[in-house]
Amino acid sequence: MTQISSPKDKAQENGKLTNSKIEQLKDIIFGENIQEYDSEFEKIKSEIQSKKVELENLINEIKNDLDATIDNLSTDINIRLTDIEDSFSDKLKDLDNNKIDKNSLGQLLISLGEKIAKGQK
Repeated sequence: MTQISSPKDKAQENGKLTNSKIEQLKDIIFGENIQEYDSEFEKIKSEIQSKKVELENLINEIKNDLDATIDNLSTDINIRLTDIEDSFSDKLKDLDNNKIDKNSLGQLLISLGEKIAKGQK
């Protein structure tokens, strides 16, 4: 039995031959230059990858520093707020201690008024 090739198969074979011939021509024309370019591209890829790793490490380090700074600021703010609340509470207690009760003041004024009235008679 003979095998019959379809037009599609023939086109693929022709495409492979054409690609193969193009590759051979590129090797003849550019030969060593392509190898040098490939070598340079690999070096550049390697350098880019190492710089990427360095940048990622630097970003992580900066993130950690920022997190620590934010935590410190948060703690400092909480301490200061607590101090302000305590101071405010102390001031309120001082005001309560220093003010005179309205009833006591009224009684004191009545008593004073009675003493004045008795003294005038």
